[in-house]
This record gives sequence, structure tokens and C-alpha cells, in this order.
Amino acid sequence: MTMSYRRLGHAGLRVSTLSLGSWVTYGNQVDARAAVEMMAAAFDAGINFFDNAEVYAGGQSEVLMGQALKTLGWPRLNYLVSTKFFWGLDRQGEAVNRRDTLNRKYLLQAIDGSLRRFGLDHVDLIYCHRPDPHTPIEETVRAMSDIITQGKALYWGTSEWSAADIRAAWDIAERHHLHKPVVEQPQYHLFHRRRVEQEYARLYDDIGLGLTTWSPLASGLLSGKYQGGVPDGSRAAVESYAFLREGLLDPAKNATVAQLAPIAAELGCTLAQLAIAWVAKNPRVSSVITGASRVDQLQSNLGALAVVDQLNPELMARIAAITEPQSA
Repeated sequence: MTMSYRRLGHAGLRVSTLSLGSWVTYGNQVDARAAVEMMAAAFDAGINFFDNAEVYAGGQSEVLMGQALKTLGWPRLNYLVSTKFFWGLDRQGEAVNRRDTLNRKYLLQAIDGSLRRFGLDHVDLIYCHRPDPHTPIEETVRAMSDIITQGKALYWGTSEWSAADIRAAWDIAERHHLHKPVVEQPQYHLFHRRRVEQEYARLYDDIGLGLTTWSPLASGLLSGKYQGGVPDGSRAAVESYAFLREGLLDPAKNATVAQLAPIAAELGCTLAQLAIAWVAKNPRVSSVITGASRVDQLQSNLGALAVVDQLNPELMARIAAITEPQSA
């Protein structure tokens, strides 16, 4: 089960087909020692991309990952770290210019805060974590480009932006000879497909857009573990993520997941491995961001690599027939 690497869209950067994210886990379900163990196991398996964001665990996720990187002492050329900006850390009261923005003041200060928490002199990828309808796209593009020019980040992209806004940002950068966005980070899984497969379709060839996708298991729904309710220690059991609970317990979607079980059994894999492999099967996906709160969970996710090539057109058609009625 050897890791494969894909280019980040048309950029020269190569990222591992599976990567490790820290949305729910670091600072919530994972402590400093576990973060070191998890990242070491991921790196040993060939993962070179570690995804983070300013807002995860209120900045603590970046601190934990930074401490782990220092402990592990890998050569800086051997791994990629990302972060994302939009939500802000100081969200109390009005929090003017401090939350829900992509204005120049916030972005230029946000990168400095992230670098301090990571203990790094640069990160490899920075994302605009959501679109900001109140800031001109040109202002955001110039700020992101300036961060790269200053050497604080190497590439930039977007997360959950519309195709129209991504193209507008790219066109502005092209017109003004600025650093262009090279990657989008959308949610993509068997129940959430339309944006990646339809809305963005022309961007892959037109502007060379890469994808680092999040939530391949639909927050764990596609693993099948929510068919009998909320298990202890699961994501839905974490109080700050209670907002996920209703979707994870959706009877129709859980019934659909149960229908995928015979296909997983045929392939000799778990439902989670099948769902991750399905995302990785799309050649437009540069890297599938996976999450794990334990090393054994990570190792199991990595087993998806062996399933990708087994997903022939006939199996893909069967999976589509089962899941498309529930897909958005």
C-alpha cells in the first residue's frame, strides 16, 4: 500500500493523495502526545500534507501541530502545512475587522498570528476559509498575493467559494500580474457532489484548479458508525459539534450507507475505506483530507489507497445508483 502523489492542479507542488487534517481532533479529541504519534504515523505512511486553520480549536490546533513538528524535527522540505483565514479568533461583541472577513488588515495580521502559533517562518498553503461578500475580491487577492511575495506562504487558494468568485479572483490576479489562486478546498463525498463535479467542471482545465477536499466520510456518516445512534468518543458526541448530530442520524442517509455494505464486503474493505477511495478515484482531486483521533483510525483510513484501483466503472455505477438519490 504505497502512497501516491498528485500535482496541486497545474502547480508544480506534489501532495500526497491522502492527507491529514485537524478540524475536529486537535485540541478537542487529540492532545500533544497523540498529535505527535498521529503525525509520525502519517508521515511514515507517505503523507506529506497536514491541513489546519486559524479557527480550529480557537488557535490551539495550530499550536499543537507546531509543537509536534518541532518534536518530530523533519526537514522543512519534506512536509506541507496549510492554514485558513476568515472566521477570526476574537469573535466577542462586534469584533470589527476581527471576524468573518477577508479584508487586507485582517489577513495580513492573521498570517503573522498563525506563524507564531506554528513556530514556523512560513506555511506552504493559505486558504480564504469562506467567501466574504463585504470585501472586494481584488482587495483579498492583493492581500493573499502580498503574503506570498513576503515569503510567509508559498501558494494560496479558497475554500467553499463559488466557481464565479474563483474565476473572478484568478482573472484579477492575471490582469495585475499577482499570485493566482491554485487550489480550492470544497466538501466532497458521496452525499455532496454537485459543486466539485458540475459547478467547478470548467475551472480544472481553464485555470488549472487543484482540489484538497474535506469530509470524505461526511463527518463519519459514511463509515456506518451512526446507524445505531451516537457512539461514545465519536465526533457527534463532542458537545461543541452537536450541530452535526441531526445530519449524522438521518435515517434515509444511514439506510443508503447500509446498502453500500455489500460492495465494501466484495472489495474486502470497510465502508470508510470505500468512501475515501471513491473520492480519491476522481482525478481532479489533488488530495483527500482525512481526519483521525487515533492512530488505528488513521491506519484504517490509509487502507483506502489499496481500494482506489479496484473501483472499476461497473462498481462506480453501482455506487452511484445507490447514493445519487441522497446526493446534493
